[in-house]
Amino acid sequence: MNRPSLTADELSKALTTIDGWKLSSRVGGPCIEKSWRFADFHQTMAFVNAVAQIAHSLDHHPELQVSYGTCLVQYTTHDAGGLTHRDIDSALRVNALAEGRISA
Repeated sequence: MNRPSLTADELSKALTTIDGWKLSSRVGGPCIEKSWRFADFHQTMAFVNAVAQIAHSLDHHPELQVSYGTCLVQYTTHDAGGLTHRDIDSALRVNALAEGRISA
């Protein structure tokens, strides 16, 4: 399903709503990303699994870079060739998860 990319103005406004996320780029276009630190591998993997549940429920899957105590989450909408409201909504859900306001 083709989704419209956010305009530069829409993206600028949206970035103010997703605490800690920054605009970045990856092969294929722009993305938003945020990194989390954890005390150990078990906590990191619990977070990764919870993010996977969110991705499954939204049918929108991030790129994840996972190491012992960190996880980098990146969102983009490939079929739009950029960022859409789905990316912003997903980032908001991951932030709420990390803050303990929702469970996956």
